[in-house]
Amino acid sequence: MALDGEGPCIAEARHTAAGFLTRMRAEHGVAVSQRAVEVTQLVVSELVTNAQKYAVGPVLLDLRIVGALVEVQVWDSDPVLPVARAADAGRVGQHGLEIVMAVCQGFEAVREPVGKRIIARLALTDDPCGVSSWASR
Repeated sequence: MALDGEGPCIAEARHTAAGFLTRMRAEHGVAVSQRAVEVTQLVVSELVTNAQKYAVGPVLLDLRIVGALVEVQVWDSDPVLPVARAADAGRVGQHGLEIVMAVCQGFEAVREPVGKRIIARLALTDDPCGVSSWASR
């Protein structure tokens, strides 16, 4: 999905992610928990927000099912790879990348010939043992 990089594109991206997972569940019988839908929307929101904040121009969002994971890819035109900041309890804001990395089963930032691609992989179902993804790292 191509997003114009303007304000409403963040909400549009979240809505698209929820719709994608709902269709995968309804039309293809993919097991998708409600928590997975909500966490995917959070990750999409954070990644698209960062792309909108730091890059000029359009943003591309790609969602796919890869085994038991949903893969969220966000491309933008800025070649600078994101880096999570060191923990700082006094910092207000700018925790988005830390949050994304904490809830994902996999995270990559890859330079492209133009810009970069951020790839986050999230579980489609809740962990049957009740262990969150960050605790198992």
